[in-house]
Amino acid sequence: MGILNVTEDSFFDGGKYTNEQTIISKCRKMLEEGASIIDIGAQSSRPGATQIQADDELLKLLPIIKLLKTEFPDIIISIDTFWAKTAKQCIEAGAHIINDISAGEMDTAMFETIAQLQVPYIIMHMQGTPKNMQKNPNYNNVVSEVVSYFDEKINQLKAKGIEQIIIDPGFGFGKTLEHNYQLLSNLEQFNQFKIPVLIGTSRKSMIYNLLDTNPQNALNGTSITNTLALQKGASILRVHDVKEAMECIKITTFAKNL
Repeated sequence: MGILNVTEDSFFDGGKYTNEQTIISKCRKMLEEGASIIDIGAQSSRPGATQIQADDELLKLLPIIKLLKTEFPDIIISIDTFWAKTAKQCIEAGAHIINDISAGEMDTAMFETIAQLQVPYIIMHMQGTPKNMQKNPNYNNVVSEVVSYFDEKINQLKAKGIEQIIIDPGFGFGKTLEHNYQLLSNLEQFNQFKIPVLIGTSRKSMIYNLLDTNPQNALNGTSITNTLALQKGASILRVHDVKEAMECIKITTFAKNL
């Protein structure tokens, strides 16, 4: 899953992809390098980010969906949103997947909307909201609590007839450095649900803070966390750098199949 942020303030690539030429160029590069899905976000979810409303998201997203479907007719588009209105209108405009960092917590209409749309739905674990999630994350046992959270959410979704579910442990979303690596070290526990596990560690603070660097220099660390996640059963890597992620997938898959 290649990341396309059309925001001004995303932590790594904010402001880079805000006109048609750069958007098409970035998508073409990711698709040629092997991306199966392009995940488009119009709202930054970095720690402390200010929330924008659905109408503002749609003003950015709808023209981009039209642009990409014209330029790349076979493209599979995921929409990164927690608003039900955004989800509905983007799917109707030709997107295929909804990626909800709040798992229905920030818009109570989301589950019903997904039930009506019957599209793949990614639910992520987050303690708090982007505005406050990193102020004081606290768990008795982060792994068991996130597993329990998904158990409850999956049961709620299946009760509404939603079967196409993907789970994301939410690295960096209401977690300390130690919490993130506890989740990574125990990622195989999420395989118990027998549904795809998505991980997004790409260039995040869990990498660059540990290595005493910055997002721009966190690609090697990203490849290491991606490889560890693949070894523990991750199905989807959400990344800024598709070529390097595909190399992780090819090497890990080849080694596993010997």
